[in-house]
Amino acid sequence: MKDTDTELMRRIAEALERIAPEGAAAADPAAGKAFLWDGGTLQAAALGNVLPIDRFAGVDAQRDALIRNIGAHARGDASHDMLLWGARGMGKSALIRSVAVAQGVALVQASGDALHSLPALFAKLQGVDRPFILYVDDLAFAAADPSVRVLRSLLDGGIAERPANVRLAVTSNHRHLVEREATDSRHARDAADDQLALVDRFGMVLGFHVPDQDSYLEMVRRHLAAEGLDFVAEEATAFALARGGRSGRTAWHFRTQMLVDRAQRS
Repeated sequence: MKDTDTELMRRIAEALERIAPEGAAAADPAAGKAFLWDGGTLQAAALGNVLPIDRFAGVDAQRDALIRNIGAHARGDASHDMLLWGARGMGKSALIRSVAVAQGVALVQASGDALHSLPALFAKLQGVDRPFILYVDDLAFAAADPSVRVLRSLLDGGIAERPANVRLAVTSNHRHLVEREATDSRHARDAADDQLALVDRFGMVLGFHVPDQDSYLEMVRRHLAAEGLDFVAEEATAFALARGGRSGRTAWHFRTQMLVDRAQRS
């Protein structure tokens, strides 16, 4: 990154720090495993539920790709920014957390509303001698949202693109991140160009799909085995039918219900 770009990012960071809410505790990015970026301040965060990697089922190819990519980033080797898209409840966010923790890479979570402030975050992280995953969960843009071009620039091609020790991991239910709302053919072409130009900047794009019956039951079996609970396929299937579909989240909720039932019996 050019010296002029670095200076610009430093000035943006300082400006945001001046307007940050009073009392916000700034964290040291050199210490800790997880952080939250609120648009002006980097705050320490406690990691939520982090599943062991061997608990995931039905997403073997996606899991292995993330392990290779985040592992390369942890070693300082060439690695990709990541887009994980697809069905709700299929473990996109959970898998990012689990692999990052297993590989010893610090997580920084930011909301989609904070994209404009990411150059300031990058200015804070670029001089730190450790790798980071910048994690943006459940991202989706309206067709005319100017943040599309902001993210495009941050990924590749802008003066404040992310530093070498930071990789982005974005999850979304939308394949192209952008909702398609075209009113005529010219706008349709423009929207499609924007969508492809954004997604093309992610070196790794992984799809997550609704599991088949066998994959769903394997998810349930692994969760129950970890808790010492008996696995009954018919009960897991009935639970999914009552919930309206199979997913990794449904399997987790079934596991929770079984724990509730056990506690009530004891």
